[in-house]
Amino acid sequence: MKGKLILENGVEFQGKCFGYLESGYGEVVFNTGMTGYQEILTDPSYFGQIVVMTYPLIGNYGVNFDDIQSEHVKVRGLIVREICEKPSNWRNEMTLDAYLKGEKIIGLSGIDTRHLTKIIRNNGTLKGVITVGDVKFHEIESRFHQNPTEDAVIHVSREVNLSIKGKGKRVTILDLGTKNNIIKSFQDRNCHITMMPAFSTCESILSTKPDCLFLSNGPGDPKDLNEIVDNIKSLIGQMPIAGICLGHQIIALASGADTEKMKFGHRGSNHPVKNLLTNRVTITSQNHGYVVKNDTIPDGFVITHINMNDFTIEGMHHKDKKLMSVQFHPEACPGPYESNDIFDNFLDMV
Repeated sequence: MKGKLILENGVEFQGKCFGYLESGYGEVVFNTGMTGYQEILTDPSYFGQIVVMTYPLIGNYGVNFDDIQSEHVKVRGLIVREICEKPSNWRNEMTLDAYLKGEKIIGLSGIDTRHLTKIIRNNGTLKGVITVGDVKFHEIESRFHQNPTEDAVIHVSREVNLSIKGKGKRVTILDLGTKNNIIKSFQDRNCHITMMPAFSTCESILSTKPDCLFLSNGPGDPKDLNEIVDNIKSLIGQMPIAGICLGHQIIALASGADTEKMKFGHRGSNHPVKNLLTNRVTITSQNHGYVVKNDTIPDGFVITHINMNDFTIEGMHHKDKKLMSVQFHPEACPGPYESNDIFDNFLDMV
């Protein structure tokens, strides 16, 4: 069925709809990964966003239910140049089209994704609507006044605690939108894991008697999470604290640093990051639209990692307190895996 993407600046792209044939609204962002579309679809950090895949053929290895990163699809829409209708892979369980139908998420194919990506790079992240049929801009203009990522963490965080037994370190994970592979990364290290809702109180966190508090990835603007930031501010110094992505940004805010929205963010599996302590460069998976401002890092912190494309902060730790974080995703699934030792560094800090 014919459909289109309408951006908030009035630019339109004509294409063909697939998946669930009901309009989707969100921030339009692009991802440069060649693989991993089902991990992207189910990554809670993409809540409220329409994802454009820059790789031209998507769906060629189908969908399986072992690699998904959360219970349901979290994106509001998927845009591809070409969708593969006949996937070929021994792990394939269903087509991407069928999967999106079941998850009630719309997709759009057949548009010039290269042109769309250039528009986002030049103008910054834009809101957009994927529509079915020939809808006009004035018919959906009012939707652009809504914030598609409002209360995002509330929507993706768990509601009750979950305990996963292990004989190693006791790790309490504050669930801001946790990917399954983060949990697996700690399980592989035999940790005893307690998953907690994002807005858990300091008292309830301390009651789990953690060896380490871990702040997960998640969606949205970290400055919208004042309650969580204040809780972490109170807990700093009482226990080792580590975080990635949104967790990294919250640790920064709780320590007195500042964050800002990026023009179009980092999303993909090919971002070079340099470890300033070892001078080693690794290729990382990233998914964030906000970053810690370089000139606001408080005294006592050491910047440990930087992005080699734009030199933004990718990691830091405190000289005296057991406090460390990274912006990239060491749990990257489907990869790359070369920064996975960050989890060992977290536990070594404990």
